[in-house]
Amino acid sequence: MSSDARGTTVAGGSTGPSDAREASPPVQNQRPERRGVFRWKTAGLSVALLAALIAIWHLAAAGFDDGGLAPTPAASWTRLVEVLSTAFVYDPPNNVGIVFHLLASLQRVLLGFGLAAVVAVPLGLLLGTNRMINDALDPVIQVLRPVSPLAWLPIGLAVLRDSEATAVFVIFMASLWLILINTVDGVRRVDPLYLDLARTLEATSFNRTLRVLLPATLPSIVTGLRTSLSTAWLVIIAAEMIVGSRGMGHFVWNEWNAMNINSIVVAILIIGAVGFALDRSIAQLHRLTPAG
Repeated sequence: MSSDARGTTVAGGSTGPSDAREASPPVQNQRPERRGVFRWKTAGLSVALLAALIAIWHLAAAGFDDGGLAPTPAASWTRLVEVLSTAFVYDPPNNVGIVFHLLASLQRVLLGFGLAAVVAVPLGLLLGTNRMINDALDPVIQVLRPVSPLAWLPIGLAVLRDSEATAVFVIFMASLWLILINTVDGVRRVDPLYLDLARTLEATSFNRTLRVLLPATLPSIVTGLRTSLSTAWLVIIAAEMIVGSRGMGHFVWNEWNAMNINSIVVAILIIGAVGFALDRSIAQLHRLTPAG
């Protein structure tokens, strides 16, 4: 077929590729405009939903006859301003700003999460490539994986005899299994042809792992890291209600004992915002993963 025939009408009335290109403007010219409209619509919808949520919250709180115990949007906003205005106050043990509680929680989470990643990623690569070791350890993993991380808290206190180390240990156990399972699953999805090709090139086991297996498994590893970090941030709040002299969980528990419900609402907003930021930071690692 000649090049002129590419743009002719085919059976059924449809047009060829050249007609399609002439009928619609280039995609590159449409994308910026469409993106701008989409972002404005998304922002408007978010504002509308937020306003509706606040209105529902206000009406629901106004319906309670509890002597002002139920938190209201106005009272929570006032308390948020107060908490942020004293965020950097440091007069331990009782007068500590919210920033120091937040930093204490982040330190425990990142330490436990980092230790879990250091252990789980290499172990996952090993289990994914060695069937015998995988079958030997799989019963142990399947028994321990469903256990709630908080169930390890009393064991940590009994063995480590230190509340700070116990909190890190609980985060380690909360993060370990998600990273491990995702890494093993990622290894098993790697096309065996890539590894066979590396063997034919007489690549060493270390080079096969570093240059073939790890890059191909990276998307699954990042997914495991992202999920486990979110879980770790959830768990630390509950753990700090029991152990730890400082932290967001400790702050929430103290405010509950003082019946400062508006402070708890403020803490929930801060915990959620930080959790969102942590999730976004790990999600950026997907840009480092190989396409396709």
